[in-house]
Amino acid sequence: MGTIRHLIEWTSVGIEVLAVAIIVAAIVSLALTRGAVRYLLQHSTSGTPGVAENKPSLSKPLLMALELLVAADVLRTVVLEPTLNNVVALALLILVRTFLSWSMQLEMDGRWPWQPKVSVRDQKPQTRRDRILYNP
Repeated sequence: MGTIRHLIEWTSVGIEVLAVAIIVAAIVSLALTRGAVRYLLQHSTSGTPGVAENKPSLSKPLLMALELLVAADVLRTVVLEPTLNNVVALALLILVRTFLSWSMQLEMDGRWPWQPKVSVRDQKPQTRRDRILYNP
C-alpha cells in the first residue's frame, strides 16, 4: 500500500511539473518567436497593441496548465488524504480555477463556454471601423 501511495504522490507532482513546464514553454516560445520587448511594444495595423492580437498563443497553454493543476489537486486530495478539510479546500481551489478558466475563455472567444459559437458573418460590428466595413 505504501508503494501505491508514493506512486500516486509522484504522479501528482509530475502532473504539476508538467503544468509549470507548459507555462514556461509558452512564455519562452512567445519571447523567442516574437521578441520579448518588440512583441510588447509593437502595434498592429488596426491600432491595437500587439499583445491583444496574440493573446491566444499564451491563453491556450495557460488553460491547459490550469486543467492539469486541477487534475493534480483532485488526485492528491481524493486518493491520498480525503479529509473534510482537504475536500473543502479542493472545492474552493476548483471554484477559483474554474472561474479563471471561464474568464480566459471569455477573453479569447468573446463568449462564455456554454454559449453557442456565433459565426463571423452573424456577429454585430463592435467598432466604427467594423460598422463601416460591415455591409449585410
